[in-house]
Amino acid sequence: MENRKVFLNEHTNLLELEEHMYPLVDVDTPNVFRNLFRYDEIPKIAFNDRIVPHHMPDEIWITDTTFRDGQQSRAPYTSEQIVTIYDYLHRLGGPNGKIRQSEFFLYSKKDRDAVYRCLEKGYEFPEVTSWIRASRKDFKLVKEIGLKETGILVSCSDYHIFYKLKMTRRQAMEHYLSVVRECMETGVRPRCHLEDITRSDIYGFVIPFCVELMKLMEEYKMPVKIRVCDTMGYGVNYPGAVIPRSIPGIIYGLMVHAGVPSELIEFHGHNDFYKAVNNSSTAWLYGASGVNCSLFGIGERTGNTPLEAMVFEYAQLRGTLDGMDTTVITELAEYYEKEIGYKIPPRTPFVGKNFNVTRAGIHADGMLKNEEIYNIFDTDKFLNRPALVSISNTSGAAGIAYWINAYYKLSGDREVDKNSELVKRVKAVVDKEYEDGRVTVLTDEELIAKIDSVCKELHMTL
Repeated sequence: MENRKVFLNEHTNLLELEEHMYPLVDVDTPNVFRNLFRYDEIPKIAFNDRIVPHHMPDEIWITDTTFRDGQQSRAPYTSEQIVTIYDYLHRLGGPNGKIRQSEFFLYSKKDRDAVYRCLEKGYEFPEVTSWIRASRKDFKLVKEIGLKETGILVSCSDYHIFYKLKMTRRQAMEHYLSVVRECMETGVRPRCHLEDITRSDIYGFVIPFCVELMKLMEEYKMPVKIRVCDTMGYGVNYPGAVIPRSIPGIIYGLMVHAGVPSELIEFHGHNDFYKAVNNSSTAWLYGASGVNCSLFGIGERTGNTPLEAMVFEYAQLRGTLDGMDTTVITELAEYYEKEIGYKIPPRTPFVGKNFNVTRAGIHADGMLKNEEIYNIFDTDKFLNRPALVSISNTSGAAGIAYWINAYYKLSGDREVDKNSELVKRVKAVVDKEYEDGRVTVLTDEELIAKIDSVCKELHMTL
């Protein structure tokens, strides 16, 4: 105790005692946490009520994996599509570069061509980075292309070390460190992807490994990033949950016990248990500067953390968008639907066609009186998506009135009331359709035709 250093934490302005060092715990048999992860049972979330403090970094940002992890679960993008999406990401990130990086494969000529075309744009953000195999040949390729950083896979759970790599922990650590050293020898910054960290021995392998990475950083005077990969989506954000499932616990351990600074910690989540967004926000709150995302959450199995979700999480946590242009999100959604042919589920937040559309008549009545009652924020301002009402048998007169005012952009004295003759007659026509057995929602084209017909009968125009 008496030999441990006392120092001032500049983030909390409190004196702290230097933490114990954690040596590698080499084991003869793998620790796969069968008490938590019995394969024939649903995984367990256990608690020990050890609470770690919030530690929001001075600056936080988003990184993108649309062209890497996002491309592993779908048909490959064309070079033209990659360049177009990259342009959108640049605009979305804004002048402050809140979308900091985008990572690319380099395996094929098509991939490399897209990288060259993106580099030609000359954008500072998102910085073009790569994802490669851990080989000197691939490191040289990264260097030749002109990239300054690359991702390297360093699987860290005993599931991977023992069962996939057929190594011991010490053999795995020594192999990984040699690969990272080779990368740094070529002058390329390594980004270490700690695969399957939420099933790993945090203090027996992850922390000792990251301590050694920090030593390499000091030796080469070159940053080494740590990507916290919740590969299977097991991470949880609950205070007091035990590691390795605790995202707060993992981030705390990396910062305090391994000495990794916030700006070098990045969280990469998967959505297998519907927790990708919550876990990403939690990583920010407890000390990670970066969260790694994919557009619309497209990724392996259940997908990655949706990038557009974290844009709005950023705004909620920081109280500002810091220059991000959220209207680009709608443009991206339209591009994916019309040009790429990807169908976004209609109830997807922010981008689905129904995300700010109401069908219930009582809700429509509230929106007719004040849009704020049933719309999450000014979606017209931030997404070029005005709140809408979908007309069905439950919409009522209020829904029809709201639809007419929204579609024809009627305001002030020109607005129609739910008690107007126009609305009454259109409602009668709609009600008749459902009385006759209709079960589907009316399309915009159908409503326009019915409204035009009634307007002619009433000798009025909108």
